[in-house]
Amino acid sequence: NGQVLVAGGFNGTNALSSAEIFNAASGKWTLTNSLAIARYGHTATLLTNGQVLVAGGYDGTNSLRTAELFDPASGTWTTNSMNAAHAWHTATLLNSGQVLVAGGVGSSGSTTNSAELYDPVAGIWTTTGSLTVKRSGHTATLLTNGYVLVAGGTNATSGLLSSAELFNPSSGTWSSTGSLINKHWNHTASLLTNGQVLVTGGIY
Repeated sequence: NGQVLVAGGFNGTNALSSAEIFNAASGKWTLTNSLAIARYGHTATLLTNGQVLVAGGYDGTNSLRTAELFDPASGTWTTNSMNAAHAWHTATLLNSGQVLVAGGVGSSGSTTNSAELYDPVAGIWTTTGSLTVKRSGHTATLLTNGYVLVAGGTNATSGLLSSAELFNPSSGTWSSTGSLINKHWNHTASLLTNGQVLVTGGIY
């Protein structure tokens, strides 16, 4: 509807559960119902049905398995759970309408390579193939061919990463692809009009 939902985050001391909506026409912010669980380091994905999926994150103590759906029509949240905890992961809306959640920091506090899919029609999470490399702080970009490019990030074993890999949604599998020239963490990745992906900045 052209409005912007801001949900959760960190205020320098605590994880937040509050949420608010920005109306571009009026230039004003209004509070909406709060998340059920305070979190930061989560993802927020606009689904094809207009709802917003908030997944995972960190509550200040643990990585989270919980996910929440925001319905803009009612301003309410409903909760469900992923199969594994993820924080500082990626969430990518696929051409199928499903959401791919990949990597991040798991329940043990260590970087994970687990990945799973959310089906908004069935309302369920299912595990899919694991990343070839454990990583967090990476990027995930939906390519024009429907594949997802995951690039860079970091893990405890290798430190900053230059490796990249591709997710095939048809088979649910990952395969390594050409590595970045430099290592990047907490960077950006932008799909260009020619189908290429531009990776910029971050820590390297």
